[in-house]
Amino acid sequence: MINKKLIKHLRVKPGKKISLKDYDTGWEQTEDLKELGKDEVKERARVILDQNLADLTEIQQLLYADNTHSLLIIFQAMDAAGKDGTIRHVMSGVNPQGCQVFSFKKPSDEELDHNFLWRYMKCLPERGRIGIFNRSYYEDVLVVKVRPELLRNLPEGKKCKAFWEDRYQDINAFERHLERNGTVILKFFLNVSKKEQKKRFMERLDRPEKNWKFSAADIAERQHWDDYMEVYEDAINATSTEWAPWHIIPADHKWATRALVADIITSKLRDLDLKFPEVSEAQLEALAEARKILEDE
Repeated sequence: MINKKLIKHLRVKPGKKISLKDYDTGWEQTEDLKELGKDEVKERARVILDQNLADLTEIQQLLYADNTHSLLIIFQAMDAAGKDGTIRHVMSGVNPQGCQVFSFKKPSDEELDHNFLWRYMKCLPERGRIGIFNRSYYEDVLVVKVRPELLRNLPEGKKCKAFWEDRYQDINAFERHLERNGTVILKFFLNVSKKEQKKRFMERLDRPEKNWKFSAADIAERQHWDDYMEVYEDAINATSTEWAPWHIIPADHKWATRALVADIITSKLRDLDLKFPEVSEAQLEALAEARKILEDE
């Protein structure tokens, strides 16, 4: 397991006002890690990831059998921060029947005619399952805040000074409702540096097999980098709660990102003290009868 002090540092304490510039985007998160050196830290991260993937496979079975909780994992990040790869690697050992991934694109006209949480409510995981949102309702206090022209189909009187604070309150209330009904919520902001994003964009341009991943819109959004850092800080500060905490994950090195995310998810599920259902006396008798029938064939 990863040092609890590091995880505590990455977890945004409710009520604390953070600044993203205070969070290192690389692997050198502590003095202890710096002393170990990159190669040793990378090897330890590999071992931790492998162990957590094995544990997650077992814990997922317990989550399904226990059938009292669901897990909602939210990933938010700037483009090229590694959301897709993190989901693919961390969930590689999970049974697909118990896990669903939703990647939300531009809202449709129907979705715009409902409240901003509506399309996400339809995709929430049921008890016993894991749901992953690759981007989420947070886009409605991030992208829309940077580009207010996207804010459509609302009465003019609602677009007042307190509009964004109201949305933060709506999100907190929504997540509190989910938590009260058994949904565990983990939120990850993959914190990539502007320099690393440029490097990954260049790789997409230089490698033909990755050209499809590049969009001219990525460059347009990059021009608003400082604006996005500001709205991410605002959203994280307003919505990191005891029941739905944000974790700011360094994302310049994918191996570090994946090990941290896997460890946090596995640790949280382990803390739920999930159990297989107890078998009643009547069920035990039925099992014994079934055994006898099979043995007598």
